[in-house]
Amino acid sequence: MKRLIISLMTIAVMASSTVLRADEGMWLLPLLEKFNGKTIAEMGCKLTPEQIYSINNTSLKDAIVQFGGGCTGEIISDEGLLVTNHHCGYASIQALSSVEHDYLTNGFWAMSREQELPAKGLSVTFVVKFVDVTAEFDAIANSGKSDKAKSKADQKLRDKYTKAEKKADPYVDCSFVSFYGGNQKFLIVTKTYKDVRLVGTPPSSIGKFGGDTDNWMWPRHTGDFSMFRVYADANNNPAEYSESNVPYKAKNHLKISLKGVEENDYTMIIGFPGRTNRYMTASELVERRDIDNAIRIEVRGVRQDVLMKDMLADQKIYIQYASKYAMSSNYWKNSIGMNETFFKLDVEGRRHETDMEFEKWANENPERAARYGNVVKTVDRVIADRRDARREGLYASEALGQIELFKLSGSAGNSTLEGFSVMLPKMESFYKDFSASTDRKVAKALLSLFRERVASASETELYKYISDNYGGDIDRFVDDVYDNTVFTDLETLEAAVNGLSEEQFSDLMAKDKGVIAGKMLVDALSNYRKGMSAGSEELAAAKKLYIAGLLEMKGDQPIYPDANSTMRMTYGKVLSYSPKDAVIYDYITTLDGVMQKEKPGDHEFTVPERLKELYRNKDFGQYAMEDGRMPVAFLSNNDITGGNSGSPVMNANGELIGLAFDGNWEAMSGDIIFEPQLQRCINVDIRYVLFIVEKYGNAKHLVDEMTIVK
Repeated sequence: MKRLIISLMTIAVMASSTVLRADEGMWLLPLLEKFNGKTIAEMGCKLTPEQIYSINNTSLKDAIVQFGGGCTGEIISDEGLLVTNHHCGYASIQALSSVEHDYLTNGFWAMSREQELPAKGLSVTFVVKFVDVTAEFDAIANSGKSDKAKSKADQKLRDKYTKAEKKADPYVDCSFVSFYGGNQKFLIVTKTYKDVRLVGTPPSSIGKFGGDTDNWMWPRHTGDFSMFRVYADANNNPAEYSESNVPYKAKNHLKISLKGVEENDYTMIIGFPGRTNRYMTASELVERRDIDNAIRIEVRGVRQDVLMKDMLADQKIYIQYASKYAMSSNYWKNSIGMNETFFKLDVEGRRHETDMEFEKWANENPERAARYGNVVKTVDRVIADRRDARREGLYASEALGQIELFKLSGSAGNSTLEGFSVMLPKMESFYKDFSASTDRKVAKALLSLFRERVASASETELYKYISDNYGGDIDRFVDDVYDNTVFTDLETLEAAVNGLSEEQFSDLMAKDKGVIAGKMLVDALSNYRKGMSAGSEELAAAKKLYIAGLLEMKGDQPIYPDANSTMRMTYGKVLSYSPKDAVIYDYITTLDGVMQKEKPGDHEFTVPERLKELYRNKDFGQYAMEDGRMPVAFLSNNDITGGNSGSPVMNANGELIGLAFDGNWEAMSGDIIFEPQLQRCINVDIRYVLFIVEKYGNAKHLVDEMTIVK
């Protein structure tokens, strides 16, 4: 049988049966010259692909980092000053907050380098280069050798590349990343800095204005930004936190434009989009809608109701759970919106049409039929076979996996005294953000929900134990556990294990109700998750073949691969849109809208008095628009997803004009299928960012550090 050979020029796949628009796509930077150079020039970009991405010379990509592993940030001064979204820095801001120093509520501005706060566990990663290694790895995969021999050769090749890169620079890391369903592979060389410090953040009443209500919505009025600084050793290399470290000497930093935006202005975004699935078959989409999204909506909704009630009643609990709640609610609401748009835009039907088009093409030719003819049917069969296991596994992850005390005690109870002694100091951060009283309520709610939704729950050791010892009364079981465990707080735990022998420690763990319950929960969770992996290898192989077929079917048209947290560029323009009949959304919002949305007493729509004072006095400095209004956010049709949060929105000259922070409600199916008429990227205007820094935060010294273009 003839083997399909895929070159860079034939990497092409359609996310739908329609022709791609120029504003669609998350493009690989090393392929910009080949695929996108002419298009971006025609759209108005003043930079060449080499100025955007270069291995040998300083380029735009050197100012952009992966922030904390799940967001994007950009360097905006030659001394390592970094800006990203408020919600990207939220976990670090929360971790640094306390009742006495509530930076979430009050904000924070370092007036000197000495006041900048180390953000423990936070890192930023620069991309050094991409290297296409497809041919070498494909040669191994198609060598005809045994699986064991292939695996050995594969690892040898990885080691060869890694050794060479480490020899050139011992501070780099190497990863080998697949694209197009495994049909292309790149070596990506990166450098990670681990000393990152908080420089400034507005209060949540600005940085999170609108809360869950406005999340994923336009018009938007959120000042979603925070500032950090990257530190390095004396030689500008990565180093663990040390007082002797110095601000990172930036290889490149973004200039900032105060010109503002007009409709149809060229925009480009470089960032690290997390995950798209634009090659989904119809059966995969139905699984996402009816299992993944539906379970996430239900279970997270139950947990979030418990958390928010306690958070609003107690400031300490609010600080403890603010980041946990935000991470949960973001994709809870995303799932709601995605399912809604799946229905409104008939995404299932459109996906089904693509599947039929593929099968028709495959069966028009005997050779193609032999290779691709049954691929869609194979995907459909695997999805159907794993339905029950996936449903139960996701319920387990979303419910059992969110009971914090049980998970901690279940894992810790399996350790020796020596192992536990190593774990104990690391538990401080866990208990800082843990309330036993809140977790007790969560446990009651989620254990009950899991039993109601998963019939096999009664067969697990955990629920048999509840039935045998508590007559099936979950509330009584949970109360007994939390009343008779040493794991409710750090002080109790330390006091209980202090001075124990190995035998006494083992006896304590054997009798502790938290450990007993926790072990059973961890075992149940593990078993349900194992069930989810059934058929995964067969599905991956089928999807690789499916995407290879799509590449062949669509010929030489250059198309982007799915997002996978690697650096990408997307280009488009500032653009309004019409969400429904007779409604047109303008492309920009102003501070007027903040004041119009204010709801005294509502924590989501509280406006700080200082901001109202600046508004009344029209004290906007150099950041106002020509008509005197203060811009807040604007729209563009750049193609983004989660992971792009904090990405720089740049103009035709590569100057920073905003920060991407959200998508819009009407196109929540965007991770699956791009909607050119509806899909928009919501960006905080850089002028609003600097206005808040200078006028609200009185931190003009930070603005003075930047390179401003007027």
